[in-house]
Amino acid sequence: MGVSVMEGFTKSLAMTILSEIGDKTFFVAAIMAMRHPRRFVLAGSLGALYIMTVISVFFGWAAPNVLSRKFSHLVTTVLFFAFGLWSLWEGLTEGGASEELAEVEAKLSADPKENGISAKATVKSKVNDDTKKQERPFLTQFFSPILLEAFSLTFFGEWGDKSQIATIGLAADENPVGVVLGGILGHTLCTAAAVFGGKTLAARISERMVAVSGGILFVIFGIQSLLTKVENV
Repeated sequence: MGVSVMEGFTKSLAMTILSEIGDKTFFVAAIMAMRHPRRFVLAGSLGALYIMTVISVFFGWAAPNVLSRKFSHLVTTVLFFAFGLWSLWEGLTEGGASEELAEVEAKLSADPKENGISAKATVKSKVNDDTKKQERPFLTQFFSPILLEAFSLTFFGEWGDKSQIATIGLAADENPVGVVLGGILGHTLCTAAAVFGGKTLAARISERMVAVSGGILFVIFGIQSLLTKVENV
């Protein structure tokens, strides 16, 4: 590819952090961590984000092998500029992360599991408890329902998101190993921050500044990509 692992790592790390702070999946982790054991929320969220990162990088890596190198490079350049302008628009207009927070809170509050009384509290005998365990879905016998909920909400919330598409575009132009490592570290830092104090952090960080910074970063990536000559191989 002619590009270093470190370059892909640095770009992916910066892009992930600026894309995920104040994102929907950030607030999913933050709000769930206030209501459930943090270790389950952290494990479920990170598991989903790691898998999504690998999938996205795979798509980006495969794109130049399916399409021409010049065409995939052009698409990547357009994506960087498009997402840069999108983020700048979000940062210069009202809404943004506040709407994301309200949407996530409404969705989680509507979850019947949040308002229901745990069935385990009503189990009076070991026989009934064993029966209930056997009736659970297969996966919940081995994984916490909270972990699975955090995983599913994060995975499907990230699917098709701006950061996922940007990761695909970045992997098409940069070293895929570096993009994976940078994305994993970026997601780890953001999700850990969300789980261990996300709502406080989100209240202190300027939504507008994060969006504008992310937009500027995407535009810089776009300019760099535009100035990079790629041979059609």
